[in-house]
Amino acid sequence: MKLRLALPLLWLFVAAGTAFQTSAADTLRPNVLFFLADDLGYGDLGCYGVQDIKTPNIDRLAKEGIRLTDFYANGPVCTPTRCGLMTGRYQQRIGGLEWAIPPGAKHLGLPPQEKTIATMLHEAGYATALSGKWHLGYTEDRAPNHHGFDHFFGLLSGNHNYFTHRENNDEPDLYLDTQRVEMKGYSTHLVTRYALQFLEEIKSKPFFLYVAFNAPHFPAQGPEDAKLPVTRTNWNKGDRKTYTKMVEALDAGIGEILLGLDKAGLATNTLVIFSSDNGGYALSRNDPLSHKKGSLGEGGIRVPCIAR
Repeated sequence: MKLRLALPLLWLFVAAGTAFQTSAADTLRPNVLFFLADDLGYGDLGCYGVQDIKTPNIDRLAKEGIRLTDFYANGPVCTPTRCGLMTGRYQQRIGGLEWAIPPGAKHLGLPPQEKTIATMLHEAGYATALSGKWHLGYTEDRAPNHHGFDHFFGLLSGNHNYFTHRENNDEPDLYLDTQRVEMKGYSTHLVTRYALQFLEEIKSKPFFLYVAFNAPHFPAQGPEDAKLPVTRTNWNKGDRKTYTKMVEALDAGIGEILLGLDKAGLATNTLVIFSSDNGGYALSRNDPLSHKKGSLGEGGIRVPCIAR
């Protein structure tokens, strides 16, 4: 199936969700669970032809749903893509978000007056939560809770150390709603755990759960690499073996959340979407596409997408 724009799929869902807002029959209102990987290569999933990475849970989603082969991100790096996903607008129309927000750049972000998909669904009676990466601003008026999310857990920046949860400028970057928190654990596992907690606590309300993993974005750290030294000088280095472990941990987390959806009896009324924010970087496999993250070539903006 060919799809030339990434945004219509999710924004059509908004139209469907808000259309039911005056109805008492909440059981008719579809939930949405949106998984977003970070810097995943177009060809880094089993269902897209990879041989050295095992992704059984994402592959099962593709088998049970629709696998899109011409699906495009809104930009070749993180921030513009997330801007488009949240607002349905081109990043240039908002301004200042045409490229990834660098570490500590607290003057940049999604302006407080912008309306997001989370805001619209919240106003329509949906419970809304983000578990994972935001990368649309650090300040409270540009953070997830201001932009329609009832609940937020994760990182505000573009990337952090998976174990210390600090950016490469050494600023702590792990939040629960608007408060910095300190936790032990691998970021992918923590993002999964919070998403599961949200599913366990949700009752009769329809929901929008946005699970934006920071994996497999650098730094290259697998679940067992807590003692691996990561510094500014090697922050974006690594090897394919470590990257493989990161993608497989991502897939395992998605499997846990899908199982949680099943256990809660919510799967049949939930639209599940999986995609990546842009093309893969140095350790990724973008085959059969040329170019990579940061480029407007196919490998920079064409991404995997699955809907079930």
